[in-house]
Amino acid sequence: MSEVVTGDAVVVEVRVAQMPSRALAIIIDLATQFVILVAINAILGAFAGVTDFAMYAAVMILLTVLVLVGYPVIFETLSRGRSLGKLALGLRVVGDDGSPVRFRQALFRGLAGMLEFWLLAGAPALIASLVSQRGKRLGDVFAGTIVISDRAPRESGQVIAMPPALAHWATSLELSQLPDDAAQAARQYLARWHQLSPQVQHEMGVRIATQVAAFVSPSAPAGVPPHAYLSAVLAERRRREQVRFAQRMGTAPPPQSPPPGPYAPSAPYGPGPYAPPSGPYGLQAPSPQGPPAGYPPPRPASPAPAPEPPRATPGGFAPPQ
Repeated sequence: MSEVVTGDAVVVEVRVAQMPSRALAIIIDLATQFVILVAINAILGAFAGVTDFAMYAAVMILLTVLVLVGYPVIFETLSRGRSLGKLALGLRVVGDDGSPVRFRQALFRGLAGMLEFWLLAGAPALIASLVSQRGKRLGDVFAGTIVISDRAPRESGQVIAMPPALAHWATSLELSQLPDDAAQAARQYLARWHQLSPQVQHEMGVRIATQVAAFVSPSAPAGVPPHAYLSAVLAERRRREQVRFAQRMGTAPPPQSPPPGPYAPSAPYGPGPYAPPSGPYGLQAPSPQGPPAGYPPPRPASPAPAPEPPRATPGGFAPPQ
């Protein structure tokens, strides 16, 4: 996975194409170009005896260059970054900012590709791809492009899941003012949440959630633990980024399940990597020795009042009482 910064200053994770799939796509494209060149040579050979040799050679050179350069340029420009090989392997060429490839970028890639693959047998492309963290060949470096995989990647372990009980509330969030450093701090906290002690979980969660809530509105519903609040904010932010990126690329947005109704304190948060265990703060299960030091004792169970929808009023994060 790699991150691209779009023109709207939004960081979006994309799946960089792997070397085997790129190599197979290039082989398909080179084979297609070779077949076209053979067909052109056969057609022109039929007229070689009735025309001047110099004219025949000039036309052959012109058509060869058009096939070697024009093939990738035309396909990548008209199909938004896909040649026949990339289409077969589910790959796409995009700009470094995630935008669709432009004619100028496709032209740079095509000219460099003729040098890399046809004149130097692919050695420069292989070396540059191995050196680059994003697998860029020389054409990608000159054009400012990157090859990504259109096919949905498998989710890895640390995926921030939307707590189902907060999905409806999260759709009303105003996230445009949330800075990247605050979101990154929340992401790191959630990634280490299960490794922290209960007291550190709560104290650090309240501090980071308060920082995030200064840029996000409306405020969290009453009784939401810090980690659940941060999970909802980051999951909703990621969903909107994916939809925006898919619209820029002209592809279908990722499927989204319909959100449940208004937040209910008794509704479960799971399932998900950051689903809280049972306990007074959703941080740990109660023990016979009582809650950890510094925590107020849990309140006795009482009938839960009827849930009310969250109020859309700005304000800081309020930890559960």
